[in-house]
Amino acid sequence: MPKHYRPPGKKKEGNAAKYITRSKAIKYLQIPLPVFRRLCILKGVFPREPKKKVEGNHKTYYHMKDIMFLAHEPLLEKFREIRAYDKKIKKAQSKKNKDLAARLLTLKPTYTLDHLVKERYPKFIDALRDLDDCLTMVHLFATLPARESERIEVKRVHNCRRLSQEWQAYITRTHSLRKIFISVKGIYYQAEVKGQMITWLTPHALQQVFTDDVDFKVMLTFLEFYETLLAFVNFQLYYSINVKYPPILDPRMEALAADLYALSRYFATNSRLTTGDSQAVNSSGSEQAADVKKDTQNEESELRLSQLPANEPGALMHLVREADGDDDDDDDAERRECKSLFKNLKFFLSREAPRDSLLFVIPAFGGLVSWEGDGVPFNESDEGITHQIVDRPTLGHIFLSREYVQPQWVYDCVNARIILPTDDYLVGRVLPPHLSPFVDNEAEGYVPEYAETIKRLQAAARKELLPMPGVDKHDVDDPQNLVLEGIISRAEANEVARKKQEMSVLEKQYHDELKLELQGVRYTASVSNEKVQGLVEKTEVGEKSLPDPGEVTKDADNMSMVVMSRRKRRLYEAMQISNERKKGNVDLLKKRKAQASKASG
Repeated sequence: MPKHYRPPGKKKEGNAAKYITRSKAIKYLQIPLPVFRRLCILKGVFPREPKKKVEGNHKTYYHMKDIMFLAHEPLLEKFREIRAYDKKIKKAQSKKNKDLAARLLTLKPTYTLDHLVKERYPKFIDALRDLDDCLTMVHLFATLPARESERIEVKRVHNCRRLSQEWQAYITRTHSLRKIFISVKGIYYQAEVKGQMITWLTPHALQQVFTDDVDFKVMLTFLEFYETLLAFVNFQLYYSINVKYPPILDPRMEALAADLYALSRYFATNSRLTTGDSQAVNSSGSEQAADVKKDTQNEESELRLSQLPANEPGALMHLVREADGDDDDDDDAERRECKSLFKNLKFFLSREAPRDSLLFVIPAFGGLVSWEGDGVPFNESDEGITHQIVDRPTLGHIFLSREYVQPQWVYDCVNARIILPTDDYLVGRVLPPHLSPFVDNEAEGYVPEYAETIKRLQAAARKELLPMPGVDKHDVDDPQNLVLEGIISRAEANEVARKKQEMSVLEKQYHDELKLELQGVRYTASVSNEKVQGLVEKTEVGEKSLPDPGEVTKDADNMSMVVMSRRKRRLYEAMQISNERKKGNVDLLKKRKAQASKASG
């Protein structure tokens, strides 16, 4: 950087000194605009909005501290070296000096982003909190085809697929998956990792089409950082469960595109090897033995993987259970529930079913799964299969010992945390609505009919007593009914009835006092129920017309808004608008439901 160049903003005050426009920042750093954008993405620097825009509203402003932060970045010098090397290579190619161009390509400077991950995320929990967009981007590029015009290389696509499969294998191994929702955009997953809820979106297994509306150069810059971040996160997560990273997979399984299954086998084998290694090192107590085992570890992993019985029914899941058997005491209640949801169930996936998604979901909830192909855990003719996932009428042999259900049944069971009846999910039937687990129906004010059905099935699974449709909840809470059910004794029922009677008397007096307050009658706390009733009658006789309670409530709201501050009044008005909008959405849903019922009827 020239010494005579004076940085802008010097000897200034206020916003003129704190903020700098993008054009001046590029001139200060002496780099082109694409390099500046790339550097800002990698460093996590974004435009700012100053209170007073000194040079006009049409300018993009950055904080001066951020620009100085970029000026001291080592990547800046690397980008300059790469740019100079690209000019040399282009010059050699234009002179048709192929040997010089090839030699320059081999000596081209490279860089890594490891220091940026440590700089932006000093703690591991910070990286987990910022992992949503990272996982969505990596899963997206894992399904994109390679395209040289957009600089999407085959190596990068394979790396994204490997990172996404490693992440899914960890989620499956630790049974951390919590929610799933199938939408038009793709499949939403939510997992709980180290106490953090992480949500990401994966595209459907369809052919992806490139569009001209997307700037892939910017997306590839984000992806470059996300690949490094996810690799660090996977390494730390694998290390936390004593599994070596990166995993060594069976080449035969990789060739068959069974990466997730190969990772599961690696988890099982590596867990057994880790236990044996730790016992040997502790018994010998010598560092030399540990070094020898580290050298032979890769060979043992490949040998054990090749010795795994790939075609034996349930061989993989037996190994996973052996590895998971020691940490059952450390699991929380939700993880134990997820771990045992599909326990003792065996699934077989037909060719048209979404294999990648179901191979990820079913083992995460304790089920055994297989599919059509070579090297599978068990074949379709296995008599132990309890459910076969199909998405079209089967033309082959039908086994009477298993259920043929559509893929939505698996996802609805996961969200409901119970094994739902399969009658509505059989092949050829119209599926029930796929409800989103990310929506709180009670808070929204509209509970779908199928949500009520699932709620009753959940209560039946937990052996709880819920009111039937059209029955009041107080009828269920009647002490005599609880005595007949054997839940409480008769003495406890009498005590409950006495307390309920006292509460009803107090509730009646409270409502009477509220009526008097609306009518403008003053009262004291010592007034009995008879005096309250007498005052009500006297007021009704003395006054011919009483104010409408709705108008009284409206006047009270207006008076309360008068004494509010401006900030609280705006917040209250925003809440009212939100409630009206929510009520409008609920009315629209009810109207659509009525129209659908009328059309179907």
